[in-house]
Amino acid sequence: MEFRIDSAVLTDAVAWAARVLPARSPLPVLGGLLLEAADGRLRVSGLDHEASARVEVEADTDVEGRALVLGRRLLDICKVLPRGHTDIAVEGARLSVTSGDARFGLSLLPLDDYPAPPELPEVRGLVDGDAFAAAVGQVAVAAGRDDSLPVLTGIRLALDGTTMTLAATDRYRYAVRTLEWKPGGDAGESADVVVPARRLTEIARSLAGTGPALLALDGGSIGFESGGLRTTTRLLDGRLPRHDKLFALGDHARAATDRASLTEAVKRVAVVAEGDSPVQLTFTPTAIQLQAGYEDDIASQRLPAALTGPDTLTVAFNPGYLLDALTTLDTREVHFHLLGPGQRALLTDGPQGAHRHLLMSVKPLV
Repeated sequence: MEFRIDSAVLTDAVAWAARVLPARSPLPVLGGLLLEAADGRLRVSGLDHEASARVEVEADTDVEGRALVLGRRLLDICKVLPRGHTDIAVEGARLSVTSGDARFGLSLLPLDDYPAPPELPEVRGLVDGDAFAAAVGQVAVAAGRDDSLPVLTGIRLALDGTTMTLAATDRYRYAVRTLEWKPGGDAGESADVVVPARRLTEIARSLAGTGPALLALDGGSIGFESGGLRTTTRLLDGRLPRHDKLFALGDHARAATDRASLTEAVKRVAVVAEGDSPVQLTFTPTAIQLQAGYEDDIASQRLPAALTGPDTLTVAFNPGYLLDALTTLDTREVHFHLLGPGQRALLTDGPQGAHRHLLMSVKPLV
């Protein structure tokens, strides 16, 4: 195998494929990246027991071939390569990497021991890469971090006709985002799975800017392909709690205010809040009063707002959770749907809201 490639292109390709490599593995070959050069293209592939990644980029291939090398070591080398053309070739039992005056050698791993990469699951349709990346980012903040409850570390991905629903919860908050997608076959086909949040977030970020992406899905894995990138990951067992009843608030108060101004105000008053002590929001028909802190260490700020329902309503939230909800909304106004202190509160990007974020309010400040 022998080929020439731009060092920046090589680094991006290796970094993309290396993200699925396991930190530790009893099988050394699973720490490897497979390089395949042929027909003016370089394919870089990596996998572990849970996920796979493959990327194809242009390269000047003088001699076709395949080579397996330690992925993280190759990535370390790529990060320090001089800018410009890089020549890569198999020389006996090693891979040589030459860029300018810099030269590196890497031991080859046995190709016969490398498992076959998984096939892409059944293609279900197309989703816009930018819209999907934005939607995943909006719900991922609510995913759990406790590995003792694996299903809560995932993002629900549900398909119903031309609507895709993404949702995540850590039991203290619940984020839901709907978006349009294009089914490839029967428009009435449905699916409801849970994807590891960390994996799906990485995938979504890489799909941004690539245009339409193929979405592939079966009973055990999900896959995406776009712009020379292909990736698969295993699904999580179990189901997230249904959000339908949680989000049905019945008769409730409604309020709206400028999202950016409220975000900055929460950051400002929260500097006196110790730990997770709450930020209190008191709504009136024309304003919202923020307050945080206790005794002499306090902060407050007043903002214009509109409240429909009672003459006044006070709720309080964990400031970190509130900021996560506010920063993932992407509209000028944030809409509050409020039952009262100590009860559920829904933040949305509009009166109906494609993006909805449920928080539990806590005991207001005394």
